[in-house]
Amino acid sequence: MAMTLYDAPRCPYCARTRIVLAEKGVPYETVTIDLADRPRWLIERNPPRGRVPLLEEDGWVLPESAVIDEYLEERYPEPPLLPADPGERAATRLVVFRFDDFGDAYYAFRRGEDGAEAELADALAALDAVLEATPFLSGRAFGLADISYLPWLVRLRDLLGEERIMWASDYPHADSTWPESQHAIAENFRDVPEAARRRILCDNARALYGL
Repeated sequence: MAMTLYDAPRCPYCARTRIVLAEKGVPYETVTIDLADRPRWLIERNPPRGRVPLLEEDGWVLPESAVIDEYLEERYPEPPLLPADPGERAATRLVVFRFDDFGDAYYAFRRGEDGAEAELADALAALDAVLEATPFLSGRAFGLADISYLPWLVRLRDLLGEERIMWASDYPHADSTWPESQHAIAENFRDVPEAARRRILCDNARALYGL
């Protein structure tokens, strides 16, 4: 019996798992959930709020995107999305574990909270610091840490117009009508090697992964 993914198309947590399934080439069936009207049976499968994504196979149910993604990595080890070296694997898991430092700042920024611009800039700077040492958030190759952030980074790029700004050689001359805070946030990526930026903020992520 094929795996079933309970999925919401615009949910970035669901996108994480869709990316892993796509990278692994694992076949699965999709049940699309309306987050504005969650069915009671979903809440019964994943109480108390019926959150997605939810993976089901032969009546066995697994919630939480980070847990699902690790399960898929263990069950389908090729291609690997965690490094072979134990220390590098631990470092990758640490980046995933610390996602909320970025996620909380991202959502605060989306809500327009006071101080959110600086908080998000700090969170992006922390990712930059990782990328100064390694080509990817997961180390030497694209993997689970990159996937854990990719849906939000794509949305942030769209929100800030980074497709136009981030790769432009004339970045300092970007549209002056943009709020200064948006310029400051986008600028955090300027010193990241272009290859790493393009892979993590991959230009065709939406086409590849249905983001």
